[in-house]
Amino acid sequence: MNQNTAEPRTVYEGRYQRMVVRGSWEYSERTHAGGLAAIIIAVTPADEVLFVEQFRVPLQARTIEMPAGLVGDITAGESIEVSAVRELEEETGWTAEQAEVLMIGPTSSGASSERIAFVRATGLRKIGEGGGDATEDITVHHIPRTHAAAWLVEKMNEGFELDAKLWAGLWMIEHHLDGRPRG
Repeated sequence: MNQNTAEPRTVYEGRYQRMVVRGSWEYSERTHAGGLAAIIIAVTPADEVLFVEQFRVPLQARTIEMPAGLVGDITAGESIEVSAVRELEEETGWTAEQAEVLMIGPTSSGASSERIAFVRATGLRKIGEGGGDATEDITVHHIPRTHAAAWLVEKMNEGFELDAKLWAGLWMIEHHLDGRPRG
């Protein structure tokens, strides 16, 4: 039997993930609402990019990320756009008039079935302090867009873990997916 078409066997299932073996492949699957997360690309009216800093247990390190969260983890059937605005508010204290899904793709296709939606949030307005829910300890950073990439490199040099998707998010602030500049 081909390992790509073998029947999957669940070897562990938790609240949000399960470990699966299919042929010789071992990988994780998200168990909520289609296995989808949203990463929110948000620029304030002062032309500052919103980043969040938090400790991530799997890495045993502090990370710098764009605001992000699981789609539908609070309310089943919640749209990507509604989930993105909810996570933006919870993590950063900013809300958005509009959220637009730019693309959806895998996060680590060799290790997980999880997919992520890049969501552009516009019409931002400050409504609170952010910092996450009771289980999170999030620090919000507002970095001038023109200095954002350099700031990320500084944070990486200080020992923070940074996801490569940060640079994709910065690129999407100024470009459409096909490379045309945003007007």
